Amino acid sequence: MEAVSGTIMELVRAHAAAAPPIVFLLAFGESLAFISLLLPATVLLVGGGGIVGAAGIGFWPVWGAAFAGAVIGDWVSYWVGAYYKETVGSLWPLSRYPLLLPRGQAFFARWGAAGVFLGRFFGPLRSVMPLVAGICAMPMVPFQIANLASAVLWATVVLAPGWITAEWLL
Repeated sequence: MEAVSGTIMELVRAHAAAAPPIVFLLAFGESLAFISLLLPATVLLVGGGGIVGAAGIGFWPVWGAAFAGAVIGDWVSYWVGAYYKETVGSLWPLSRYPLLLPRGQAFFARWGAAGVFLGRFFGPLRSVMPLVAGICAMPMVPFQIANLASAVLWATVVLAPGWITAEWLL
């Protein structure tokens, strides 16, 4: 097992420049409506935080990539909801989860901008809250405030534990 982990670390170190773009794509996919239902990126990012930490790659470029991917993914999802409105629920893969959109709408009706913020941290809600905010015509400024604030915390929460553990163990 030690040989495998050593090989992985060398591979990551040799391709350190690829870490931020990969993290950006994972965070974007995790935050993008539709894709986030299919991509287990949070688990990959938590583990990736440890891998890049152990490989000696700087935290802030990787964190910035996670933050940017999360913000842009939610922004695109908001736009899709604002443009397509209720018809978005009939598109795959949301059509496979018919209760997800109504649950997101109920959550949004109760919590508003706080729901957009909180939704980032709860599995399936992460994929629908920005979409629902767009469908419900939430004003852009409160949406972006919730989007930016939640992305700062989310990027830290998914990357820091693995990173800190790797720093502590090595």
